[in-house]
Amino acid sequence: MEEERKLLEKYGLKNKRELWKAQSILRGFRRQARDLQARLRAGEGQAQRETTLLLDRLVRLGVLTSASPTNDDVLALSTEDLLRRRLEWIVFTKSFAPTPRGARQVIVHGHVAIGDHRVTRPGYLVRSAEEGQISYSPQSPLASEDHPVRVAIREREAARESARSAPVAAMAAPDGGA
Repeated sequence: MEEERKLLEKYGLKNKRELWKAQSILRGFRRQARDLQARLRAGEGQAQRETTLLLDRLVRLGVLTSASPTNDDVLALSTEDLLRRRLEWIVFTKSFAPTPRGARQVIVHGHVAIGDHRVTRPGYLVRSAEEGQISYSPQSPLASEDHPVRVAIREREAARESARSAPVAAMAAPDGGA
């Protein structure tokens, strides 16, 4: 239960049901991979084609990133791998919102678009090809660079960067011979 609470907090999920959905989707992928492994050992030709389709689907989704994924890679996936493909997490990591919860609100209020389609579902699993197309919706007031929310996000990011580089700069600075 503690692990579930940490995942809810980290990824800004609304409730445990969203976490359970991600776990259920992952269980389906794993079950399919196990079944295909058994069928491959039995020598079924169709199993090889289905394995290729499953692996291609997971690569398109961005869950698997290796050049030549295997069924073992599918079995090694974690719930976090799937949660990282949710629109709300990607919007947060691209600094469209200050927090994962803030990203959820921005999405639900219709401020985010993928390509030219507005998306209002925070749980939408973003394909790797769509990731570069995420932007503010043209009809959204947040589309303006001068919007106060965007200015605040830029300032917060600049403060984080300076905080990250400050310890390195302090270590490199001479201490005055002390």
